[in-house]
Order: sequence, then structure tokens, then C-alpha cells
Amino acid sequence: MPVVLCYGDSNTHGTKPMTDLATQDRYGTGERWTGVLRRELGQSWTVIDEGLPGRTTVHDDPIEGEHKNGRRYLLPCLESHGPVDIVTLMLGTNDLKARFSLPASDIAIGIEILLEIIIASGAGPGGAAPRVLLIAPPPLARLDLFADMFTGGAEKSRRLAGLYGAIAARYDVGFLDAGSIIHTSDADGIHFDPEVLEPLGKAVAASLRRLAA
Repeated sequence: MPVVLCYGDSNTHGTKPMTDLATQDRYGTGERWTGVLRRELGQSWTVIDEGLPGRTTVHDDPIEGEHKNGRRYLLPCLESHGPVDIVTLMLGTNDLKARFSLPASDIAIGIEILLEIIIASGAGPGGAAPRVLLIAPPPLARLDLFADMFTGGAEKSRRLAGLYGAIAARYDVGFLDAGSIIHTSDADGIHFDPEVLEPLGKAVAASLRRLAA
């Protein structure tokens, strides 16, 4: 039974588009793209949700806390769920926040660091490296609620897919450009509307089947 670990941020957690900063609702287990993935793959696969709202690639968040750093929890997460056959990695959106002042190329370096942790982890079957499906998050859409927080982020977000694709090719891992399939919500510019969860989950499932073949 292949084990898939979905490591990401609020869009893997299933956070709904937000209308105010104080209210954060979550899609139901079966509604999330990871739930669609679970249904598409069937009972012969195990899908583990590991999405944390606000998670960055490798940066402590000076406002939300150091636990938002995706590097800090990745290795313990891999070991606790091991053996893990495949890791889906979709991060980078939170790195676009103005507080980090990161160019798109530095966000890509953060992804590269996480890939190296996964490859060196020995958390796959028989102590091998888990396979990886690197997913480039879709670009930011119209920002309103988060406009100040993500100042300058929309333009940088459009560069991530090309940078991630090059990294995936260099490390010989799977790659999926989520922005070629779905778009983020115009309600807040960051999260996913319900109608895009199904196509994303199905696209990830198809990519995982190819990786596992």
C-alpha cells in the first residue's frame, strides 16, 4: 500500500478563501484536494495530509512563529510517518509575504533545500529516499484582504512555476504546475475556491500514478 505524504501550507490544509483575518474556515476531509486525491487513488493507497496554514519553505515567521518554518518539521514528519513512498511538496506562497522580502529565486532555493532533506532522509521503503512530486502553487490572484501582507508578491508568484520546473528537472523528481490547472480565488487571492479542488486532486493523482509506475 503506497504511502503519500502531502506536505504543504493552508491550501493543503484545506483553508477556504477568507473574508476577514479573524475567521479561518476549513473544507471537510472529503472536499479538500487531498480528499479528492484519496478518492481517486482508492483504498490501495494511504494519503496523509500535512498542511499547515502559514508554512514557509525554510523561514521562521517573525509574526506567526518559528513553527511555520517548513524545514523545522519536515524530517520529523517524514520519520514519524515512514516509510513514505512519495512526498507531494507544495510550498512557496507564504514566502511571498512582504515581511520576508524574498526574490522568487530565493523562494526556489528554499524548495531546493527541502528537496535535499527529503532525498537524504532515508524515510522511504527500505531506507531509500521517498519519491517526490514537486507542485508549483498557482500565482496569486486579486489581492484585497491580503494586499498589504503580500505587496509585490503577485509578480513574483508568476515566476515560481518556471523556477520549480527547473529544480524538478535537475533533481529528477516529478513536477506539476498547479497554475496550469487551477487558479487562486479572487475572494482573497491566495486560497482555493471549491470548484478547483476536484481538478487539482485528479491531476495530482494522475501524476502520482506515473511516479509509482
